[in-house]
Amino acid sequence: MTDERLHEFYEELVRGLRDRGVLCGITSGLACVHFQVAETTKDCDLLCHDSDFSTLLQILGDTVLDGQPCRYRGHLTPPLDAQWHRGGWTSHFRWGNGPEAVTLDVFGRALRGSSRWEHELSGIYVSPHVVSEMKRTSRDKDWPFITGLGELLLESGDPRGWLHLYDLDTLRRILRRQQPPPELVERRPLLQLALRNDGLLEAALLAERQLWSQLDRLRIELYRRALKPYNLAVIGARIPVETPLADQHQARLACARTSLRPAPLLDYGVERLLAESRAATEQNVRPEAMAWLPDIRANFNYLKP
Repeated sequence: MTDERLHEFYEELVRGLRDRGVLCGITSGLACVHFQVAETTKDCDLLCHDSDFSTLLQILGDTVLDGQPCRYRGHLTPPLDAQWHRGGWTSHFRWGNGPEAVTLDVFGRALRGSSRWEHELSGIYVSPHVVSEMKRTSRDKDWPFITGLGELLLESGDPRGWLHLYDLDTLRRILRRQQPPPELVERRPLLQLALRNDGLLEAALLAERQLWSQLDRLRIELYRRALKPYNLAVIGARIPVETPLADQHQARLACARTSLRPAPLLDYGVERLLAESRAATEQNVRPEAMAWLPDIRANFNYLKP
């Protein structure tokens, strides 16, 4: 399947969901393609309000692509259920098998989101601000997209773009044309260094990026450990791959109720995670850059009901 046809399939799927009243929006890689900061992607990540999960599941179960029905993907995928998504889990679906499978990842919460994504929709996509925050991962390939989205926000008149500039040359170039508002300088301290052209700016940018990367790495490890008993339960349930999606869902839900903790990060403690991430960051950056790290506790509000 060509990338163009694949993107059309995803967009038509989301338009159909919207027509049925489902509150949702495309995020991550496909959104980066839509906003023209990336060239292509094979995947689709979808934010969906958890009150609409039952409708989403029904529509996915009725959606056939090239003769292939939609199914849960692999033994690790948690069920599409609000109890687990409110704790930061995601659900994964596929049409077909192997490397040619078409995949859809569903988020009930915008990971690392500091604002309500439901108020940040741009057509069938979520806003560049939401995408930028969700892209703050440990993957090197994500960071140029974040800067591109930040620049796009500023070009559209949204000053929050200042929060997403991680490329030194881009930040300096934009500073020659405009300056960040004081409230955003307070929110992102390293902008003070940028305003006075301080030589520590590059190190501070690296430290901030390192902090997000360490947070993502530690978060993933928490959820990976929590998945182990659930994985064994799903394998033990011996759910046939041809089982209809609705029945797969009920079987996975039964496994989750006995074997999957709803909110591993909350159980571990956000403050503890932040402290460990800062400590890991400090091992890899100039010590004086640590003073310019932002307070990012608001980026974990997505875990609250």
